[in-house]
Amino acid sequence: MPTASHVIPANEYRRQRWRNSAGWTREICKSFDADDWSWRLSIAEIEQDAQFSSFPGIDRELVLLSGLGLNLRFDDGELRTLEPPHGRAQFAGERGVRGELVDGPTHDFNLMWRRDAIDAQLWHRPMVGPMVIFIDPGTTWAVYLLAGQARFADESGLPTLAAGDTAILQTGPLRSRHVLDGGGEALLIRIKPL
Repeated sequence: MPTASHVIPANEYRRQRWRNSAGWTREICKSFDADDWSWRLSIAEIEQDAQFSSFPGIDRELVLLSGLGLNLRFDDGELRTLEPPHGRAQFAGERGVRGELVDGPTHDFNLMWRRDAIDAQLWHRPMVGPMVIFIDPGTTWAVYLLAGQARFADESGLPTLAAGDTAILQTGPLRSRHVLDGGGEALLIRIKPL
């Protein structure tokens, strides 16, 4: 993955099978640390009830993007439901869990990170006018545009975001800022090393 700030259009996400081959995901991006990735953004396409892949040492957060809902039935008996419009759940990647569709297919935003190396936070925010994002050295911000349109009203030269696009924002040795101006809704993700 490039280290400079950039925009990834939705049509450039890489579609691939789940680790357990029970479904499909569209990988947005991932960051490598040593031999494996330290964090990853993707969109799970859930078309039928299926057991989720196991990811030991990984924490993950799912956000419902489209569809009428998803039940997360954990092996220990816990049940959580992602309800429209943008229900969400955070859980350990090694927990056994089965995704059960409420009524038809869903698409679900999937943030995953290595809990021993990364601190990740996700926020769902409306966009009404300008939003300022400050980026500290070593920290990455991702902006996934849920709906609407937004442009960078700064000197970054980054292209306009359409619904479904993702901006990856990083900086050099000094703190920097981006001004995102537009209307709609976005997921904001801050990723920083522990």
